Amino acid sequence: MVRAGIDPATVVAAAAELADAEGLEAVTLTRLADALGVRPPSLYAHIDGLADVRRRLGARGNTELAAALSHAVEGRSGRDALRALAVAYRDYARAHPGSYAALQRSRDLADDDEARAAGEAVVRVALAVLRSYPVEGDDAIHAVRLIRVTLHGFVSIEAVGGFAMNVSADETFERLVALLDSGLKGTA
Repeated sequence: MVRAGIDPATVVAAAAELADAEGLEAVTLTRLADALGVRPPSLYAHIDGLADVRRRLGARGNTELAAALSHAVEGRSGRDALRALAVAYRDYARAHPGSYAALQRSRDLADDDEARAAGEAVVRVALAVLRSYPVEGDDAIHAVRLIRVTLHGFVSIEAVGGFAMNVSADETFERLVALLDSGLKGTA
C-alpha cells in the first residue's frame, strides 16, 4: 500500500533538502525513508532506486536553475544580462549545493527526456544572453560552454573555501564577469 502524501515529487523534495543540507552523497534510500517516515522498501512504490532519485534531483535542479537564470536576465542585454546570469548562477549554487551537484551529472541525465529538457532550458537562457554578442552558430555553443565552465569553476572553488586569501572573492567574481564580457565582445 502506498502511503498517503508521498509521491515521486515528495521523495525528490526530501532528497533536495537532504542534499542541500549535507551534500549529494548524504542522499541514500535509508536517509530518505527516515526523512519521510517510511521504511526504505516503501520508496520503491514511488521511485526506481537511488540512481532514479539522483536523476530526478538533477532534472529538478536544472529546472530551478533555468527559472532563476531566466528571471534574472529578463529585460536585460549585454554585460548587464551576462552579469545577472552569472550572479543568479552563483546564488543558486550557494543556496542549493546538493541540487547543484546533482545537475552537474549530465552523464546520469543524458537518457532522460525530462532531465535533458531541463538542461536545454538552461542553455536557451544562456543563448538568449549571447544575442547581444557577436557570436552565433557553433561559436555560441562554445561560448555557453565557456560561461558554464568558468562559473562552475568559480562556484566550486568558492564552495570548498578555496578563496581563503584576504582578498575579496566578490571582486574576483566581478572581474570574472568583466573578462567574460570582454572575451565575448572579441576584445580579449
